[in-house]
Amino acid sequence: MANDLVQQNVSLASLSTWRVGGPAEYFCSPRTIEEVEAALLWSHQHQQRLTVIGGGSNVLISDKGVRGLVLSTRQLAGLDVKEDQGQLRIVAMGGTHKSQLLRIFIQKKLAPALFLSGLPGDVGGGVVMNAGVGEARLPREFGEIVEWVEVVRLHGTKTERVKIPSEQIRWTYRHSEGWQPGVIVRVGLKWPLEPDDEIPIQVRETNRLRLSKQPLDQPSCGSVFVNPSGYKAGAVIDNCGLKGFAIGGAMVSPKHANFIVNTGTATAHDIDAVIKHVQSTVKTLTQVDLKTEVIYLGEWA
Repeated sequence: MANDLVQQNVSLASLSTWRVGGPAEYFCSPRTIEEVEAALLWSHQHQQRLTVIGGGSNVLISDKGVRGLVLSTRQLAGLDVKEDQGQLRIVAMGGTHKSQLLRIFIQKKLAPALFLSGLPGDVGGGVVMNAGVGEARLPREFGEIVEWVEVVRLHGTKTERVKIPSEQIRWTYRHSEGWQPGVIVRVGLKWPLEPDDEIPIQVRETNRLRLSKQPLDQPSCGSVFVNPSGYKAGAVIDNCGLKGFAIGGAMVSPKHANFIVNTGTATAHDIDAVIKHVQSTVKTLTQVDLKTEVIYLGEWA
């Protein structure tokens, strides 16, 4: 890999939707699958741990930063769209923002637009987290629109590209298994070409409601906690009187209790402290265990 593709001591705060986090010891942002392959080889040859960051909407990056090589997929973007035997088929690079998928499904007036309209982050992250919405919709999770996933992984001292059919991936609530190890570089998606003129109207209404109920004007990671079985995390937190609770610049949103927002001066430590306070308070008052959707990256010890 060319030296100019691997940088040292690069701040990661701008890659987190919370806008917090320290520096990457080493950093690269590949534009092509070949550069992803080169990054994996570089990390292997230099014995550096590899951390992949996509859209940054479900990660909390330590104030101390991340050791090893951080690979950002933000520039690994692009779409190929075609209609084939009554199906809309899309091949999306792993770093493609979900909003680009949304535009296509809206243009085609297809049902996936409804759940995609509420999802931050990129396509690769959608696969990793099996991203979805709580509302009863079809589809409501990423696994329902994925046809295959292509990953780049190390095989000895070389790299290989592997395409995994969706049927071989175990799709569960906010998680997927069966494509690991590796870096997701491309995703094939499909949906029947059954347009509905109401879809664009419903998307507009869904977005209007979301703007009224969620703090989309402040940095956050989206929903922080997974809905416990039989409960809505936001309602549980709200019922415990935690809306507006703050430590430093991190606050439980007064608008939606399952959002923790950066009011302008938050650190990752502040956000982590609020998360832990919410978990302990909810456990004490309700005996409900709240688990985060958030993935912690970097040095926390």
